[in-house]
Amino acid sequence: MATKSKYTVPGMDEAAATKVAGTLQDRLNALLDLSLTLKHVHWNVVGPNFIGVHQMLDPQVDAVRAMADAVAERIATLGFEPWGTPGYIATHRSWDDYSIGRAGTLEHLAALDLAYNGLNADHRKAIEEFDDLDPVTQDLLIAQSEQLELFQWLVRAHLEDSSGQLRHAEAKTEQEATEAAGGDANVGG
Repeated sequence: MATKSKYTVPGMDEAAATKVAGTLQDRLNALLDLSLTLKHVHWNVVGPNFIGVHQMLDPQVDAVRAMADAVAERIATLGFEPWGTPGYIATHRSWDDYSIGRAGTLEHLAALDLAYNGLNADHRKAIEEFDDLDPVTQDLLIAQSEQLELFQWLVRAHLEDSSGQLRHAEAKTEQEATEAAGGDANVGG
């Protein structure tokens, strides 16, 4: 991303705009990555609850793609260039690539829950960061967080037992999550 804009929105100084655009680029990377991950899971999920999970994911993909578009347009509105190429995303992210290939519904959903954990936590950090910097961008991310947290709840509802415990609650990695969910996932494609 360009480090200096030729202009920004009225009432915002260049330093604030630069900070906001940088944080938004990170959010854009995460949303684009999530949309591809969701589609990957959609294509590779199998098992008894296949159709329900398969059909649950496409609306999430569409919504996350729309979120990415809104973030990219906000970056442009601030006077910067949004970057959405695969190479840029791969070299500018702080997380590992999703590692589960063909796997059962519970295995994929447990791993996907971890992906949502990271994305939702980072969205909330950005929301806090924008308290004084940019309430317009903060509102954008608040609205997105509401929807992303709902999507995570939909995922978690498949993983929760009757006492409210998640099968994979102690998992730190996708592989641990898939094993805790009761499966032997194809890791690494």
